[in-house]
Amino acid sequence: MTEQHSSPVAETPVDEPPKKKSRAGRDLPAAIGVGVLLGGVAIGTLLFAPIGWLPVLAFFIPIATHEVIRRLREAGYDLPAIPLLLGGQAMIWLTWPFGPAGLLGAYGGTIVVCMVWRLVGRGLRQQPVNYLRDISASVLLATWVPLFAGFTALLIFQDHGGGRVFTVIATVVFADIGGYVAGVLFGRHLMAPAISPKKSWEGLGGSMVFGIAAAVVSVTFFMDKPAWVGVPLGLMLVITGVLGDLVESQVKRELGIKDMGALLPGHGGIMDRIDAMLPSAVAGWIVLTLLA
Repeated sequence: MTEQHSSPVAETPVDEPPKKKSRAGRDLPAAIGVGVLLGGVAIGTLLFAPIGWLPVLAFFIPIATHEVIRRLREAGYDLPAIPLLLGGQAMIWLTWPFGPAGLLGAYGGTIVVCMVWRLVGRGLRQQPVNYLRDISASVLLATWVPLFAGFTALLIFQDHGGGRVFTVIATVVFADIGGYVAGVLFGRHLMAPAISPKKSWEGLGGSMVFGIAAAVVSVTFFMDKPAWVGVPLGLMLVITGVLGDLVESQVKRELGIKDMGALLPGHGGIMDRIDAMLPSAVAGWIVLTLLA
């Protein structure tokens, strides 16, 4: 019998184990750290210098707007970036002297400029290509980001303005926490698997419990209003927050991307962090203006 000799095998280097992520797909330590930092900025501003919320919006909203513009351009869209960015600033700052009229006027002006900019941007002798598609996307973006964010600026100038904005943000944040916890622990029945495969009906239940509780506590301690106001407020903010998250998920799905940006570790971009808050800002302004 022939003796078999095995050739020496080179040792395979052992790779470092990949960084563990939570069942929800997040880098949890990074996400918590970023969330605490952003939360500290928001709380400090709203509770101690409410008017400082305008500069905060003026800093973060253009970043979120540019993230969406960049992603749409990668997909072949041609959006007028300058009018959208400058128009967003106008929407925020014109709430200070003119309130809702300033926000609405700046929004309308932004849309008009975008329409003309896209029409003549390449010269009057050259026919625009995909004009309707690009203007539709521009109107969506101007509405989705700076206009919706402007409703939190409107809240600042109401009675207990800082407390009102804090209530809206706290409710959305705690609803997100409740949805995350309930989804990880109990999530079995998917809510919208074709749009967002990680959202479950159990998670929605957790969002409702945490969100309404946060709204009730916030309106009582930070707005000096009856606790019952927090019930319809929390309900509306949870619903609009979940829908806002689903809207961004669908947009990203159509664009074939995971995140709008990469600025915030564990979260993606600014837009990925505020997607639920944007439509909730509109709902919060409506409920608090009518009931409180």
